[in-house]
Amino acid sequence: MAGAIAKGWIASGLDAESLYACAGHYEKLQEKCNAMGGVHALRTPVEVAEASEIVLIAVKPYMIADVIGPIREKLAGKIVISVAAGYDFDRYASEKLLPETAHLLCTCPNTPVSIQKGIFVIEQKNSLTEEEYKEVEELLSRISLVIPVASNLLGIAGTVSGCGPAFVALFIEALGDAGVMYGIPRKTAYQMVSRMIEGTAAMQLATGQHPGAMKDDVCSPAGTTIRGIAALEENGFRAAVIDAIKAIQTK
Repeated sequence: MAGAIAKGWIASGLDAESLYACAGHYEKLQEKCNAMGGVHALRTPVEVAEASEIVLIAVKPYMIADVIGPIREKLAGKIVISVAAGYDFDRYASEKLLPETAHLLCTCPNTPVSIQKGIFVIEQKNSLTEEEYKEVEELLSRISLVIPVASNLLGIAGTVSGCGPAFVALFIEALGDAGVMYGIPRKTAYQMVSRMIEGTAAMQLATGQHPGAMKDDVCSPAGTTIRGIAALEENGFRAAVIDAIKAIQTK
């Protein structure tokens, strides 16, 4: 996720040399940083914390304590943006992971941030100053739609927007397969499906129209589309999508 965010920032015009990173495998990190145009590859989180004004913590949740422990005091007075599922403001506080003077914002982004088309769900509860909040919002807005949510919705919002790209990719593959089955070349099929999804999503965002109404606009009486919709419903399409979210939330 950190790599996707960095790619998005650089594509948005942020100077690669203003970014500092560390990871478990230094040599691989060096290769990736060089490929991104000069991001500084550092060996330890301590070096990153010392070099940065804003520290992005993007690690697996089970690694949080081990990563933050050695740099805890280095984060005093700094802006800390957390990208770790299951960690909200209150959990950081209850586990005393950060110094009291750290300015924390918990977030859940998704992979399309790499092409400046992502979502950054951010927790409304945070310890940023008003000026810091505006600075971070501007930074995240370069690569995403920034959506503030209440603390109790951070998890589900992160699931819908963060896991959703995998579901959409599966749908692209399936609809592409259907096109291939009837003779469309695979590359062409994927282009058609992806553009169709992009256009439909853009239209919904632009108009705010209810998805059900958008569906109805395409379904003429006794027409081809409504027969396809009926087949999807017979196979539990919507229930399957909802069940996928339930499976994640009840893990």
